[in-house]
Amino acid sequence: MVVSQRSREIGKKDELSKSADRRALRLTSPEYPFVEIRLRICRQGALARDKRLESDKVIRMTRPHGSTPVLNRREVLGSLLAVSALASGEDLVTIPGKRPMLVHNDRPEDLETPLSYFDSWLTPNDAFFVRQHLPRPAKIEGASFRLTLKGRVSKQIELTLADLQKLSQHTVPAVLECTGNGRGFFRPRVPGIQWERGAVGNAEWSGPALSDVLKLAGADADASCVTVNGADIGVAKTPDFIRSLPMKKALHPSTLLALKMNGQPLPDLHGFPLRLVVPGWDGTSWVKWVDSVSVANEPDKGFYMAPAYRFPKHALLPGTPANPADLEVIESMPVKSYITGPVNGAEIQVGRTTVRGMAWAGEERIAKVDISTDGGSRWDSAELSSHDLPYTWRLWTFAWTPEKPGYHTILSRATDSAGRVQPIVATWNPSGYLYNAIDQIGIMVADGK
Repeated sequence: MVVSQRSREIGKKDELSKSADRRALRLTSPEYPFVEIRLRICRQGALARDKRLESDKVIRMTRPHGSTPVLNRREVLGSLLAVSALASGEDLVTIPGKRPMLVHNDRPEDLETPLSYFDSWLTPNDAFFVRQHLPRPAKIEGASFRLTLKGRVSKQIELTLADLQKLSQHTVPAVLECTGNGRGFFRPRVPGIQWERGAVGNAEWSGPALSDVLKLAGADADASCVTVNGADIGVAKTPDFIRSLPMKKALHPSTLLALKMNGQPLPDLHGFPLRLVVPGWDGTSWVKWVDSVSVANEPDKGFYMAPAYRFPKHALLPGTPANPADLEVIESMPVKSYITGPVNGAEIQVGRTTVRGMAWAGEERIAKVDISTDGGSRWDSAELSSHDLPYTWRLWTFAWTPEKPGYHTILSRATDSAGRVQPIVATWNPSGYLYNAIDQIGIMVADGK
């Protein structure tokens, strides 16, 4: 049978179009209310790939931050290839300030940390995931920065960076995790960025306590909440990213306005010069580029408080819509663990090996991690690192000597200080939030002969 060149081209275009449709799944989410342009670029770019760029394994995006984006053919193709890199599971992309990452979007940047980078208690700044709802603001100069405190305060004031640096500085180690981390594992699938395991990181955050900053303005401690806004602004009709948190959490001594991340000034991608740190809570609460704090008697009514980032009070039949009246604001994060080595699909030799990973539990401590190497029939305790703290993760290791060659399913299951146990199946929800099912990998053990 002879197939014409024209037929082959049409077939290839059909395949690429289907691929674009699959990638569109991550765009049609309540988190991205305006997606038509993205979908058009994805479809058009998929049908016009540049073969030379397609062969590159690492693509470097070097457009200077703050410059006006020009949607030329090469840049559109570069963005498309960054998306397809994640789908293929093979290619990583390097952007300024980061080591090679999995890229879901390049503007605004949504960057996922490869599992292989999770080899230390603190996640290096250049390996830390990035989640942005809106494009980064124009470069902020420290000397001109001002933080406005307003609302139910005795006096509205503006603070400079120097003012904030004069306050008592605190350091809190804490896990920051995107609310949608693990969304790609839900079945039935749900729309939104298809994060897998890498929208999480652990860092030491340093700066003044939010409570100390509020005292400077004479904040009304009887007010119900504090609303925080950043310098990032939506494009066209995209809503502003504003979050509110209860006064009790705002006044907690661990809630910070961070100036530093792992001992260094906040990187621009992570909110320089000021970021809200809400230990134990979902990453959506950790507002970046903070320039406004308002004390109020009710939470903000904007899009990113409702309907976005809410979770069903009662479990749903998977695949069914939620009743808006049954949704509540997400706050503390669930208990969770990952296996970081060996990697899924690895082949090892018969003999002693080490299974490793990390576990965390929102505002709680990790009490134990259990490991199964036979698909869940038998469980044994892993050895935990010494970091027995709330908010942060604990690394764990498990020494294992396979008894026989063949395929093995390894599972990890965490338990926290409140007695919560990582479930076999995560609670399905239409937005794909709070995935925390028992982690699982499969490996082959060779007989070594």
